[in-house]
Parts: sequence; structure tokens; C-alpha cells
Amino acid sequence: MSSESTNHFSQRKLEVIQAPCLDDNYGYLIHDPATGETAAVDTPDAEVYQKELEKRGWKLTHIFNTHHHWDHTGGNLKLKKNGVKIYGPVQEKDRIPGIDVPVGNGDTIDFGSSKTVVLDVGGHTNGHIAYHFPEEKCVFTGDALFSLGCGRMFEGTPSQFWNSLKKLRSLSDETTVYCAHEYTMSNANFAISVEPGNKDLVAKIEEIKDKRARNEATIPVNLGEEKKTNPFLRIDVSEQIRKNVGTLDTDDDSDVFAKVRKAKDNFRG
Repeated sequence: MSSESTNHFSQRKLEVIQAPCLDDNYGYLIHDPATGETAAVDTPDAEVYQKELEKRGWKLTHIFNTHHHWDHTGGNLKLKKNGVKIYGPVQEKDRIPGIDVPVGNGDTIDFGSSKTVVLDVGGHTNGHIAYHFPEEKCVFTGDALFSLGCGRMFEGTPSQFWNSLKKLRSLSDETTVYCAHEYTMSNANFAISVEPGNKDLVAKIEEIKDKRARNEATIPVNLGEEKKTNPFLRIDVSEQIRKNVGTLDTDDDSDVFAKVRKAKDNFRG
């Protein structure tokens, strides 16, 4: 279950509203006060967005879809009016309702007085993309990367997904990660099962428990912390993780990723 309350964050020139949607989704509104432009990152619930826009007197101008799943595109058509332009992954353009501008890896989108760079982070779905704001040091990862986890591999391959996670890991430690679901506590239970000796992870789990006890969001997160604690970003640096998922001498990192992902899929802790 996501947090019950809406949260407001500042990313240099931009304002970010995090809105709980559906059961455990987070939707995001990004606003540029200088130009008045406002973007929705995915559209899990059109009514929630409309309420937040009206409350703040903002006008929606962009929709940035990360992938085609219904809980990320379900509000597209209801929100697409008065010049709202929908951006989405080029590889999934036929599955994004109302798409205007298909985008792919390396494409740059002008948004207000900022720019966002599209990253191909396929694996959860084949065409999944993320939206990176380099100047603001933040990235919207959809279901590619979660706090202490990553999305299920519904369509991609282990090699594809691992390369996507390495791409996200290569961003600066100061980067703020906005992901699309409140899965952190269940991810933490798995993470500690494969790397119980990670002191940074142990400390982080205590913080997560405190936040969830108060029904507070654990998202966004700092990417530098994730590099120290997220098992899916650590398969090539943690011997403990590799041992606990049964890595063989013949396994490459993609094979290890596949074993960690399968272990998480089967985890019932």
C-alpha cells in the first residue's frame, strides 16, 4: 500500500508532486514555475491528477509514459485535452494510448526551462524507458528500478535488464530516484535474505520500518544509497549475494542477475 498523503519535493528549478494512486502506485506531477508547464509521469489515476492540478492551479502540458502497462497509461486519454502532448517509448508506441511523440534512448525533451534525457531501460517490458533530468539530478524510473528492487522481467531478457540497471547505476550518486510503486518493505525482506552482512542495508531497513509504521512513503530514494543496498545493483560487487543465489564459476553477470530475479520471484519471506 502506498502512502496516504501527497508529498511535495523540490528539484532545483522544478517542483515534484508525488500522489498515491490505486493500491500501491505513485504518480508524479513535475511543474516548472518559470514557464507554467506541468508533466505527468505515467497516469495511474486521472482523477487523482485532476484534483492535484486544480488544487494548485496548474495546467497539464505533457505526459511522460515509461511503459505500456495499464497502471501507467490508464489515465492518458482522459487527461489528453487542451494541447497535452503524450510522450512514450518508441518500441511500445502501438500500446501507449494517445501517444504523440515516440521517444527512445538518448532523445532529449525540452520541458519548461529544463531538459529530460530518455534512457532505454528495457527488461520489465521490452521498450521501458526512464526520464532523466541531469541538471536537476533526478530520474523517473517507472517499474525498471525500485528502492531495494527492480521490476519483474515480464518481457525482456536477463542481459537486457542487467544492462539497463547498469545504465541507471552509472548516474551520479546524488541522483534522486522517483519510482512508481511502494514495494520497499517487501523488497527489503528479500534483500536482507541474500545479503545479511550488509550493514548499510541493515540500517536502511530500520529507517524503512519507521516510515512504514507512520504510513509514510519510502520513495523517493538516493541513488548513492541504492548502490550500497539494492541487491539488483550489487550482483557484480557482492560475493555474498552471488553465493546465496548459487552462482557458478561459469555464470556471467547476466546469469547472476537472472538467478537473483528468480529468487525474488519465488521469495515468500
